[in-house]
Amino acid sequence: MMDYQILADKIKLWALELGFEKAGICDIDLSQHEAELQRWLDAGYHGDMEWMARHGMMRARPDELLPGTIRVISVRMTYLPPEAKFSLDLSTPTHAYISRYALGRDYHKLLRNQLKKLAEKIKQEAGELNYRPFVDSAPVLERPLAEKAGLGWTGKHSLILDKDTGSWFFLGEILVDIPLPVDQPVSNQCGQCKACITSCPTNAIVDDGVVDARRCISYLTIEYAGVIPEEFREAMGNRIYGCDDCQLVCPWNRFSPLTGQPDFHRREILATPDLVDLFLWDEQTFLKNMEGSAIRRIGHIQWLRNLAVAMGNAPYAKNIIQALTQRLGLSELLDTHIHWAISQQNKKRDIRKQNRKHDRLIRIIQKGLPRDA
Repeated sequence: MMDYQILADKIKLWALELGFEKAGICDIDLSQHEAELQRWLDAGYHGDMEWMARHGMMRARPDELLPGTIRVISVRMTYLPPEAKFSLDLSTPTHAYISRYALGRDYHKLLRNQLKKLAEKIKQEAGELNYRPFVDSAPVLERPLAEKAGLGWTGKHSLILDKDTGSWFFLGEILVDIPLPVDQPVSNQCGQCKACITSCPTNAIVDDGVVDARRCISYLTIEYAGVIPEEFREAMGNRIYGCDDCQLVCPWNRFSPLTGQPDFHRREILATPDLVDLFLWDEQTFLKNMEGSAIRRIGHIQWLRNLAVAMGNAPYAKNIIQALTQRLGLSELLDTHIHWAISQQNKKRDIRKQNRKHDRLIRIIQKGLPRDA
């Protein structure tokens, strides 16, 4: 007869050998999250992500995805690249800021392959196994599952946090039909801290653990393909793909380890991400340079749209206006953002001219004053 405790211990060891930092096991009861999910959907916080509403409560019912499922194996893998420790992209307004998770190769394929290897090891040991791996690719509440499996607690920014590793990690799951012993959740360690809430540039964290995607820069730059509302454009700054502000300020991320996975290291083409240089990539160059990257899926026009907003937020520069003008006519969507960016640049140019006139006037006045004045 199978000793499932021994098997569970082996699963966690195999997970480490496959590059995951931790694995945990939980049952599939997410009923306590159904009302919360429905409130989030009813509030419209999912924005244009219609698939969130389409799958409804299936997200809280793993056995509807794979009939017979009674346990979920949840894993995490750190992605924080070594270069991120020294990157000052946010404080360099002429450089593009790209979310840390997207600096290297797309994580979906790598994690999924490792999950399949883990599942096959389990199948060989158990004899028979009905399983299904997921990496952010199916209607399942992966964060509540990770929390339930003891991988961390849900922070006020809605991400999973761990006291030893912070939040810079990917999650993955395997649904299985064997009665493995379950792990215990860890206690929430956020306390009274609200750093993530107060630091959000667009006030997207509307309550503890609740994010209004329609206000979130990650959603606006990645998931949303339309016209970015003007009320959020200046707050976006130079963030062209995602936003890490809520993680950058989190005290627990002071303890985050750097990834040992080379695929997650920053690709060389993004080492000096000058806004104008990136904006001048044609579609073929974009597709070539972003091959194997999560960024590729937003497409060239959305890439240019995001860059145009960042260029409008950058300090005035003649080459920025020239580059923006050069891209007019590619699409109506892009033109909307280019015209806004050019107007922002022109305003800064006019302010600079006024300041120079003011400075000259002050110098003239100072030169004309008697020495004892």
